[in-house]
Amino acid sequence: MAIAAPGQLNVSESPSWGSRSVDCFEKLEQIGEGTYGQVYMAREIRTGEIVALKKIRMDNEREGFPITAIREIKILKKLHHENVLRKMSKGGQANGNKYKGGIYMVFEYMDHDLTGLADRPGMRFSVPQIKCYMRQLLTGLHYCHVNQVLHRDIKGSNLLIDNEGNLKLADFGLARPPELLLGSTKYGPAVDMWSVGCIFAELLHGKPIFPGKDEPEQLNKIFELCGAPDEVIWPGVSKIPWYNNFKPSRPLKRRLREVFRHFDRHALELLEKMLTLDPSQRISAKDALDAEYFWADPLPCDPKSGPP
Repeated sequence: MAIAAPGQLNVSESPSWGSRSVDCFEKLEQIGEGTYGQVYMAREIRTGEIVALKKIRMDNEREGFPITAIREIKILKKLHHENVLRKMSKGGQANGNKYKGGIYMVFEYMDHDLTGLADRPGMRFSVPQIKCYMRQLLTGLHYCHVNQVLHRDIKGSNLLIDNEGNLKLADFGLARPPELLLGSTKYGPAVDMWSVGCIFAELLHGKPIFPGKDEPEQLNKIFELCGAPDEVIWPGVSKIPWYNNFKPSRPLKRRLREVFRHFDRHALELLEKMLTLDPSQRISAKDALDAEYFWADPLPCDPKSGPP
């Protein structure tokens, strides 16, 4: 997770741990591996409750506890919302040999992630299901932004869904909207809204729309679909550090409406506002929730009627 104003949080101190040791949990299976460590499905021995244990990777930390984990602990302590993953304790350290001295964070357990659901053979989400997931995503993101927190890593594998159809934001970190790919160091909530637009288009289209292997290829695919940025459509873009390195050698027109002409009119209008190159003109989460898309038939379904 990234924060809108780093100075608002003191991340220099070591985290204080909860009263529970991780030895109170029994690992059942590994369910994932993120940038910062493995994630396990586990059972609390005393209560039988199923949780997720996130092991903090310490391999490259010569100066103590990772700053990224400290930041995540502090931010998640600040956020309390039904569409943000709940951390069940501040953290825990293994006391015996059971976990080989590892340090873990304890989270509520979620049954699926959006990518895993979408990759099921023959799976295509219905329009009411897409609206249901998008509304939950935007609601959680709006809450984060109001609390001055940027997610910066909105992607399908970080959108967790339980068997009741509830969607929660998790595992915050590295966005790839055009302003960051071009080297901008000043950014805000618009970086998350670009990523939301990519998720939205993928749900409607059935596959990723910018499948670049590296940053230059990613930018090329963005420019081929959204047009080449210039001072007319994105004032100030020429002053971004890497603009001259990556700007297209030929004019490129915006083709988003043409490529996705099969989308519903309201969906295409909302996608256009999310995938606007100029961050200052990109729609906010709050305004996106008021878009006609969510109020036109078919309406968003109840979460419990979704695929899980």
